[in-house]
Amino acid sequence: MRSQPPHPERFDRLDALRGVAIVWMALFHFCFDLNYFGLIRQDFYRDPFWTVQRMCIVTLFMFCAGFGQAIAFEQGQRWPRFWKRWAQVAACAVLVSVGSWVMFPRSFISFGVLHGLAVVLIVARLTAGWGRWLWLAGLVAVALPQLVQHPWFDTRWTNWVGLITRKPVTEDYAPVLPWLGVVWWGLAAGQWVLLRRRGWVAGALPAVLAPLSVLGRWSLSFYMLHQPVLIGLLMMWTTMTRA
Repeated sequence: MRSQPPHPERFDRLDALRGVAIVWMALFHFCFDLNYFGLIRQDFYRDPFWTVQRMCIVTLFMFCAGFGQAIAFEQGQRWPRFWKRWAQVAACAVLVSVGSWVMFPRSFISFGVLHGLAVVLIVARLTAGWGRWLWLAGLVAVALPQLVQHPWFDTRWTNWVGLITRKPVTEDYAPVLPWLGVVWWGLAAGQWVLLRRRGWVAGALPAVLAPLSVLGRWSLSFYMLHQPVLIGLLMMWTTMTRA
């Protein structure tokens, strides 16, 4: 790992890609909230139109997270800086659990996207030196939940692994497996791009995409704030229209 430069290079194109995921997620959650308040009627838990979208959004998030770790590894990011960012993700994961328990006490989020991200970021950091083996590791991680399943992993205390026989009743679920595999692929792809096609992510970003880049840089803050804002606005709307 290289020593960390005083002013690490910023990759606006990767930030913009993360911004795309953020906007897509916000639109998805807005539709979910409309359904929650009875303004539309959709099955977000079984309809492929929604379940596939959710899978694509999480995949994009996890891939970008892995790619970001490739950049951090190349720039020689030190452990104290890593743990500072990790602590923010972990703290937000706890807040998500608490907030979801208030709204959905029977299906609160015990291991959602942020919980999974907090775990796989540590694994990605420790395995960043695996090089080409990351591609194979990612394949194994993605395939394993389809090949190995056991009822022991079906409880709230063990389903975070991902080797479940039935999906838990929860509003969000992103176990270590298979999502670690997507992060590993993002890490492997990031290392390959930085070495062989750096211009793909280091090039100038068109001005029209600058807002997406800004969103991508503040993705965690946006993630935590957008739902309270959307839910608050819809509560006001339904209160006024049904009064």
